[in-house]
Amino acid sequence: MARGLREILADAAGGVFPPADGSVTVVAQPSPREAGVVAFSAHAVVFTDEDPAWVRAALAAVPGDPLAAPLCPPFLSAFAERTGRVNGTIDLLTVADRLPGAPAPAVAEVRDREHPRVVRALCYREDVRVFEADGGRGVLVLGRGVAGRWECAIEVDEAARGRGLGRALALAARHLVPEGGRVWSQQAPGNATSVRAFQAAGYRPVGAETLLVVA
Repeated sequence: MARGLREILADAAGGVFPPADGSVTVVAQPSPREAGVVAFSAHAVVFTDEDPAWVRAALAAVPGDPLAAPLCPPFLSAFAERTGRVNGTIDLLTVADRLPGAPAPAVAEVRDREHPRVVRALCYREDVRVFEADGGRGVLVLGRGVAGRWECAIEVDEAARGRGLGRALALAARHLVPEGGRVWSQQAPGNATSVRAFQAAGYRPVGAETLLVVA
């Protein structure tokens, strides 16, 4: 049976990566919502319902280093035009194992499903839960995203930054994800503060990812 994106991500989370042989794997989209590219060390995975032959031809047409082609603007622009989607940012993709016990600091779940963060998260994830800490100065979003994986995102008010709240929220997600699970997160590489916060909370870099979203 062919391995899909879900299985590839599960292996990567456990430290087993595709071969670093410079090749590109094309797999089906895990859902109609999700298309994009995950790049590991010297191996990329393109998930799309487009013809794999078109993907390979578009990649071959990209000038420069073939290893970089899957995340280069020429391919991503062609990919977006072909699918009628919009390119998202290229993020650092990280993952962490679940931790037992209650999170610290204490977080309060937001029950209001009309809360702006809940509404926004539901555009990209299922089973969304939103938590607040430090009187609402910190927000943690947890939900199922790409290929059903648990994902988290955090926000910290400007006035509350520099006190470790971001790291604490990233760590809290590891306690809140269901037992036996792992939690994924994406950080913009230029957002060094966020990258440091997640790595300080034990998230391991596994690759780079960009999603193409429906316009």
